[in-house]
Amino acid sequence: MSRTGDHASARPHGRGRGAASSARPAVDAAESRSARKSRTRQALLDETLDLVAERSFASLSLREVAKAAGIVPTAFYRHFASMDDLGVTLVEDAMRVLRRMLRDGRRDLAAREAVPTAANSLAILVRQVRTNEAQFRFLVREQHGGVSEIRRAIDTELRLFVKELAIDLSRIPEMVRWKADDLELAAELIVTVMLQAVADLLDSRGPEDDAELIARTERKLVMVILGMNSWRTDP
Repeated sequence: MSRTGDHASARPHGRGRGAASSARPAVDAAESRSARKSRTRQALLDETLDLVAERSFASLSLREVAKAAGIVPTAFYRHFASMDDLGVTLVEDAMRVLRRMLRDGRRDLAAREAVPTAANSLAILVRQVRTNEAQFRFLVREQHGGVSEIRRAIDTELRLFVKELAIDLSRIPEMVRWKADDLELAAELIVTVMLQAVADLLDSRGPEDDAELIARTERKLVMVILGMNSWRTDP
């Protein structure tokens, strides 16, 4: 009886081990498929950025992008609904870089409780541009490019960026009484100057060019900041 009982109790235990071991490969396979899909999606984004380094997004074909990423054209649709969808995703990724820049500036603002200096703002900008040149180049090139969906996505993201910056400006003691419209206008001026600096940095031919354009951009920002300090918003 004892042996029979041992044998009977051993069989379900064995089946349990077998079920667990058979479940593990299924989980691993699912994770592997997910990882492969994620890698392929990122490859499509990365290869597209490489392709648009010297040309417009509108000139790309789906087949060309798929080939660069090492997949067949039909597999493209497992990751993006269309080329426009791919382009909008690139815009969103690039704008995350800009938001990171804004967060860096926000930390500076909170630490000093004053309008950030032009030099500090530019140092943040230059660092971000040099670290993420492909994304910034895409934004600058496509802001006035031939794909309307991408232009609209950039415009929408920039408007959100301006609004976020306006909220940060509203926390500065000297600007707490400013009207919302005036705050957004000041934020828009800063963003416009910064975007021009981005375009100039991307076209720079070396350190001497960098130094000159940084100095010129700093003067622009100083003018904006001085104007902000002197502005008296309407009651």
